[in-house]
Amino acid sequence: MSETFNDSEIETLRKGAMGAGLLVSVSDRGFFDTFKEDGKLAKHVAAARGSSESGVVKKVAEGRGTGFGVTTPPSEIESGTLEALRSSVQLLETKAPAEVDAYRSFVLDLARSVAAAAPGGEEAEAGTIAKIEAVLSDQAPEGSTA
Repeated sequence: MSETFNDSEIETLRKGAMGAGLLVSVSDRGFFDTFKEDGKLAKHVAAARGSSESGVVKKVAEGRGTGFGVTTPPSEIESGTLEALRSSVQLLETKAPAEVDAYRSFVLDLARSVAAAAPGGEEAEAGTIAKIEAVLSDQAPEGSTA
């Protein structure tokens, strides 16, 4: 499986998944919440690395980093994440169609896990998760330019 994807493609898959968790985290910025959410992101990825049955998910979870810098503005995190997710779904549909559902589930579970890590911000986080879900299912949410 992992031989099917080159390093650049794996990086796109990783940027989409990790970016989704980061995007939820920055959708409602609270200093201490960010630490809780980042910790939850790391735990979720570590669990997937050890227990996922998907070769793609394991490969994505092996890497480090989100593909974004510490000072990347939230608008760039959003556009970069959504574009990486679009590319990831297209890539998987072309090269590993059996892995598409596992990747989608991993990304959505990751985003929801980060959202649940700290109280407050539910509306902003729900809106962000809806955008992620729409891109993963290839449907732009109403009122969105995504």
